[in-house]
Parts: sequence; C-alpha cells; structure tokens
Amino acid sequence: MHLRTFIKDSADLFRISAAGACPMIYKVISKTEFRKFIDALVKHNTAYGPRQVDTGSGGKPIYQFRPVTSADEIDFDYTVTHSSAKHFFLPFRDELSRFSFEDGNWEQEVRYEAPPLILIGLRPCDISAINMLDEVMLHGPYPSPYYLARRKNTFIIGMDHLPLPDCFCKSMNRHTVNHGFNLFCSDIGDKYYLSINSSKAYSFLKEFMLEEPSYEDNCLLIERRKMIKHSFETNIEVTGLPVFLDIEFDSPIWQKWGDKCLSCGSCAMVCPTCYCYSVEERFDIDLKGSSRQNHLYSCNLVDFAQVAGGHNFRPRNGDRLKYRYYHHYRGFAANDNQQICVGCNRCGRACLADINPKDVINDLRLERESCMICVSPSPDRT
Repeated sequence: MHLRTFIKDSADLFRISAAGACPMIYKVISKTEFRKFIDALVKHNTAYGPRQVDTGSGGKPIYQFRPVTSADEIDFDYTVTHSSAKHFFLPFRDELSRFSFEDGNWEQEVRYEAPPLILIGLRPCDISAINMLDEVMLHGPYPSPYYLARRKNTFIIGMDHLPLPDCFCKSMNRHTVNHGFNLFCSDIGDKYYLSINSSKAYSFLKEFMLEEPSYEDNCLLIERRKMIKHSFETNIEVTGLPVFLDIEFDSPIWQKWGDKCLSCGSCAMVCPTCYCYSVEERFDIDLKGSSRQNHLYSCNLVDFAQVAGGHNFRPRNGDRLKYRYYHHYRGFAANDNQQICVGCNRCGRACLADINPKDVINDLRLERESCMICVSPSPDRT
C-alpha cells in the first residue's frame, strides 16, 4: 500500500490536476479494523500522527505531529497539537533555489520535490486552515509551486473531536469540514463513520472490512455532531466583525493590548493560517555557492514593516497587533477579504503575555457598546 505520486520537477508538477477526485462516499468501519488499515498505510509510507511529547502546566499533555510507524504510536483521542499541520506545507525555512559560481559564470537550480506524506488525525479546524492556505497559495494570482508539490503529495486523514474549553471554532464556523481531506473519521462509539473523499482513499480501504452505514449509524453520526456543536464553552460574536473593525481602527484598545505584546511572533508560528514570510540570500562559506530561502515571519515582529532607509511603517506594538487581527478577522486582498481565523486558539495558549482573540474582540465590542449608550437619543418627530 504505497503512495506513488511523486513530483520531481515543474513538468511533473503542472501535469497533476484534480484527477483522482471522486464524489463523497460514506462507509462504516470498526475501530479494530481501522487500526489495521492505519498499520498497513504507515508501514511503507512516511507518516505523521499526534503523539504526546511533553506535559504542560497542570499535568496537561502536550501533543505534536511526529513520525509514526504503527497505529499503537498514535494518540487518536488527543485534544489538539501545540503547533499546526501548516509546517508540512509551509516549512519554517524553505530553499527556493540554489546557485553555483565557477569561472565567472553561475548556474541556478530549482527543484519542486515533495516525497509522499500521510498526515493522520487532523482536526476539522486544521483542515479548514489548509483549505484557506490553498486559496492563497494555489488559487491566488501567484500560485506557489513549492506549496502545490507538497499539497498534492499529502494524504490527509481527518478525525473529529470534542473541543477544548478555550476553542471557539464554532464561532468561526470551522468545527465541521466537508472537503480538503482524503478521509475523515467521525467517532460513533466502537466504529468510525467514514467520509471518503478521494479515489486513492477508496482504493486503499477496499482491502479492509467496510460496511454500509445503517439507520442507527446515521443517527449516531447526527448525535455525535450535535454533541460536538453543543460542547463549545467559548463563543465569540463575529457578526459584522469586518465592518466593526473598520469602525474601531483608531481605538485605544489596540494600544492597551499592544503594551502587553512582547513582539515575539509566537502566535504566528503556531497559527495554522499565518503565511507571512521573508526571503533572504545565504552564501556558502567558500563563496562558491548560495541559496535563496524564504522563512516564515510575523507581522508582530518589530522590523516586519521596516523598509530600506530604516523607516518603519508600524513602529508601535499596538499597530502591529492591530494589523494581525485585521488580517485574521477582516481579511486582506490576498485571501479575498475572508476571515482566516479558524478558532483553534493556539495563539492564545502560546502567547507569553496572555493575549487571546476572545478578550481583544470583547474589549473592542464593549468600548463600542459603551459609546452607543452615551449617545443621546434622537428627538421625537413632531
């Protein structure tokens, strides 16, 4: 059971299309049989799944996507990984091209290599985040062949879960997902309700014992989704938020939270949808070669908006924090002005200054509501 797709160069890259896609197929599989399926899948392929790597404050486990070679190594009931799956598609540092210098001449080498990869256990919000990155990196005016190579060569298995107390995926409507994966598993007790979204996934599963969903299975799926929906403890009012942010552009709330911000960029590193980057040239020590690399960056970093000559368009912490929130909750042209936050609250957990989206947005709304209360009512018509 091998994933054979392998993109070696740009010629291979652009020959790949939507071939292999199929209408959604629904099946049911026992958890025992599912583990056999995972064992067979990861035996001959590079695979990553959620594993506990440490213990945080209060004894809470910390999970990350790590290499796995069997189902026994995977924590299927994990809560959420500290970092997102974004880094499998947008590595922190990525070599775009390599140059060699000899006898006064130079040559450039560009490679779009992406070995087949399996990601197991992605949550709906993480898959939604990848779908948003697809819109920017694949369907935007300047598609990234590097991103495309990795995306096309990745087999994604999603799994539902009960939310953490500080998750607000439902507020962003990202607690469910219906595309962007090869296979999605919903827990209905001693079985998984499978949503099969690719011909490759279906061909793999044909070797295992599957059942057609019964009436009872369908009812269990509906109840499972209801339970997940009603389990969210954190909710954020996002109705009309883009317009609201425009109104609050000069609010002192930004400076209040900006004074707390350490400008460390931790939020962007764990965020599943932050894609800002910088490009740099790195020369070899012997000066016979160099590489052009891009690396993930953050609009919260002090020099993000600094240009030649030393002028910084966003010198204050509050301004940089504000624009990060604008990108996530109002949108920029690159993502068609869509909100790109999925509500996972990784940024809030990673923030050393305890800044989280719920508190910032609630502060802005409270300020606006207090202003509205102070406005005297219009006189009655006579």
